[in-house]
Amino acid sequence: MQMRRFLAFCMVMSLTLALTFPSAAAKNPHAETDWRKQVFKNVEMLTGLPWYYLAAMDQYERNLQKVRRDLPRKKGWLAIHIPAESWAGVINPDQEDNMEVSIHYFGGIGRDGNGDGKANRHDPVDVLYTVARFLSQLGTDEDAIRTGLWRYYHQPIAVDTITHIAKIFAKFDTLKLDAHVFPIPLQYNYTYHSTWGDRRGWGGLRIHEGTDIFANYGTPVLSTCYGYIELMGWNKYGGWRLGIRDVYNNYHYYAHLNGFRKKLKQGDIVKPGDVVGYVGSSGYGPPGTSGKFPPHLHYGLYKFNGRTIYSFDPYPHLKAWERQTRKQLREMKQKMKQKMKRKKRQ
Repeated sequence: MQMRRFLAFCMVMSLTLALTFPSAAAKNPHAETDWRKQVFKNVEMLTGLPWYYLAAMDQYERNLQKVRRDLPRKKGWLAIHIPAESWAGVINPDQEDNMEVSIHYFGGIGRDGNGDGKANRHDPVDVLYTVARFLSQLGTDEDAIRTGLWRYYHQPIAVDTITHIAKIFAKFDTLKLDAHVFPIPLQYNYTYHSTWGDRRGWGGLRIHEGTDIFANYGTPVLSTCYGYIELMGWNKYGGWRLGIRDVYNNYHYYAHLNGFRKKLKQGDIVKPGDVVGYVGSSGYGPPGTSGKFPPHLHYGLYKFNGRTIYSFDPYPHLKAWERQTRKQLREMKQKMKQKMKRKKRQ
């Protein structure tokens, strides 16, 4: 009974926020993300499941829905979709069953989250509560939650991706992580053009899955995004390379490096502008091979759509981030000038 009262309190708070959301969103473009985060935290208070896992699962499904036409589109503020057979139970004759007793009897996972006596899979609060209870069945530590994610998705890449997105959200304590920068500091000399899809022959005929940014040896290489370092090490094609997963399910691939930033390691979380390595010409051979081509950064983008991993052209994104970074630098210089003028007046 006490738990139900607490749940009712959480739902009143959520509904109050929902009523104020439209007017808040008109004034603040980030209002929706702030609101969603608060709802995730309400569910954490109730179930013990850290809010950032719910946020990561929601974000993961948002990402999939943008690239998959066969998936239902979100209706409202929550993207998590629980299929009818999972909610009500595979052998349940009523796939829209909303009674917890019969849902449980047929092996479904659906729960009543708002205390209205119905487990409605179209109610975002019921969905969140159901997911939180399902993921936390074995506990709320990382291993237990990863087991819950595996039981839900049966896809190891999905488990890793959601876990890594959750760690990014936890690190920065926000859902507003859409900033990007160009991977080479603009004050350095560099040049690049669109090379995605070009023919490559070393190691067998293949296409070029990235954009080459030519720069001098030792030029710093920057993280373009908020992300989790999933991979570091040697590859016979890419030489010294690393891979960063962002919250939008993009995998940023940096190859042919001269080396990595000191103390950087797999599992670290980075933000836009963090140095992750240095331009080199490594690759096309066993560990240590270098100098078979001019120094450059190979920058690639990959996405996982829930089924397969595929490469897409990073060039348009690089051009956009280059413009954004240049604009930010101009604005920073302007602010510094204004600050200096105010100091002189004083």
